[in-house]
Formats: sequence, structure tokens, C-alpha cells
Amino acid sequence: MLLPDHEIRALCAEHALIHPFNPERLNPASYDVALGSNIMIEVAETPELIRHNIATHTKEDPYWLSPGEFILAETEEIFNLPDDPAIAAQFVLKSSRARSGIQHMLAGFCDPGWHGSRLTLELKNVRQKHKVALWPGLLIGQMVFMPLSDNPDRSYRELGHYNRHETVMPSWETLKPSASVTA
Repeated sequence: MLLPDHEIRALCAEHALIHPFNPERLNPASYDVALGSNIMIEVAETPELIRHNIATHTKEDPYWLSPGEFILAETEEIFNLPDDPAIAAQFVLKSSRARSGIQHMLAGFCDPGWHGSRLTLELKNVRQKHKVALWPGLLIGQMVFMPLSDNPDRSYRELGHYNRHETVMPSWETLKPSASVTA
């Protein structure tokens, strides 16, 4: 079951579910989210993705995502999913973005207790011959919110790797110190 607009609005007022909250982006069963200013791009010199700020790009002067190019991006919004009532969320790419050739890697599930974070998006231009335009503020997708039938025994607030991330983040596995190897 998905939460309807009035329940999303109430959770925003009570739990700061979405910050900033813009009532014009509220749909009957979802909330439109916008692309933020920070992305991580692939460069030839290193296997790690490199941080890149696209804040100066606009609809008239966009960042061009090349054919086949993969990036990590962030939402403009910060999310705070409550534990009580337990609310989960799922990112869904806007159909207009998919029709332009952008693909999302379907890794946008958010557990109850995920908080203080922008959602990191995994985006790819699946077009073969043409670039796709991106800029901060572009409506990139929708968040749908789902109530759990009961509060979980343990919250993502305790278990999660991606809490309090106010910018785009790589895999937590690349952030943790390497395990020492013994011979």
C-alpha cells in the first residue's frame, strides 16, 4: 500500500520527511524529486568515481551525459524516514527522463530510519548516439512512500550505512578501511 498525498504532507509537517518540502511537487501517491548539484563521474585515471559539482549548469547550459556514461547523482531533497510510524520509500525514475534515454539502476529503496540524507542515484545514458542533458533542479524522479504493517525490531537508524549523507556517496564498501591481510 502506498501513502496518499495528504499522508505524505502530514509526515512532512510532523517528521520533516522531505526537506525542503514543496507542495507543488506532491502527486496523488508520490513526491517529485529534483536533481541536486553534486555528481560523481568516471575518469580514465582512476577506478574510483570523482566528485564533480554541476551547480553552474542550467537547462540552457546543461551538463551533458554522454552515450553509455554512468554517474552517481544526488537528489536536491534530504529525507528523514520515521521509525514510528515505520515508513519505507522507493525512488522511481520519471517516465519523461526514461524517454529521454536516462536509466536508473533500481537501487533506490529506503528503509524506515534512513535519515538526514540526500538519495544517491545511479544514472546512465542508454542512448547510443546522443548526449542527454542534466542540470540541478531537473525533476528526475518520484519517491513513493509505504507504511509497514508494524514497526521493525531494528531500524535503519541503527543498521544503516548511508545515514546523514548530505551529498552524493559512493558504495560504503569503498569508504571503509581495507581489511588487513595476514600471511
